[in-house]
Amino acid sequence: MNRSQDWFRQAERELEQAGWSLKGGYPELACFLSQQAAEKAVKALCQERKVEAWGHMITRLLHTLSDEVVAEPQVLSAAKALDRHYIPARYPNGFETGTPADYYTTEDAEDAITDAQQIIEFCKQYL
Repeated sequence: MNRSQDWFRQAERELEQAGWSLKGGYPELACFLSQQAAEKAVKALCQERKVEAWGHMITRLLHTLSDEVVAEPQVLSAAKALDRHYIPARYPNGFETGTPADYYTTEDAEDAITDAQQIIEFCKQYL
């Protein structure tokens, strides 16, 4: 059963929620949701191409598609930037002291949203 469109629709919703989190003053959540949106978009593409998608690192997921779809360097760069948000944006122990809210900025969130948009657009052209 191919549920790639379900995965992709959820990716789009999470990217939208990232924007709302940014507007609401939660840049750490915007960063995490951006990572999740991009991850789900790539998993949608993996499913569409019948490539096993395991794990949460977007960069690795894109590399699993290399026989099917080759990601441009700027897409891989966006993936690497988003991969850095997977754990520290959610857990206080991602930093020596404080919470993720103490470390994430509006600029971080804006960059993460832009990176996720780029990956989603990349995936969309192959779905």
